[in-house]
Amino acid sequence: QVQLVESGGGLVQAGGSLRLSCAASGRPFSSYALGWFRQAPGKAREFVGAINWSGLYTYYADSVKGRFTISRDNAKNSVYLQMNSLNPEDTAVYYCAADSNFVRYDVSRKYPYWGQGTQVTVSS
Repeated sequence: QVQLVESGGGLVQAGGSLRLSCAASGRPFSSYALGWFRQAPGKAREFVGAINWSGLYTYYADSVKGRFTISRDNAKNSVYLQMNSLNPEDTAVYYCAADSNFVRYDVSRKYPYWGQGTQVTVSS
């Protein structure tokens, strides 16, 4: 198993930036693909982006493409979500999730391991 803890959320003005971190413990971190999801009040959880075990492949939802960047540091057992040009529609609880394979990476129910989430609020 792997345990995940997100951090870095907060309140930011529209146009600003935040960097979320997800720290992992447990089984070797480098064997997992990582996904980022978010859930706004009253809405379903949605895919934000994903990164494979090596960091060579990343995929993003259209709504964040060009603004968000996912990276990972396997030596530090961490994955990051750099968020730029934030707008109020990005307000949500952001979750990182881990899975041992990198198929259907945009499907939340595929991921067995989840963090507790971190709140991101973007003011207009």
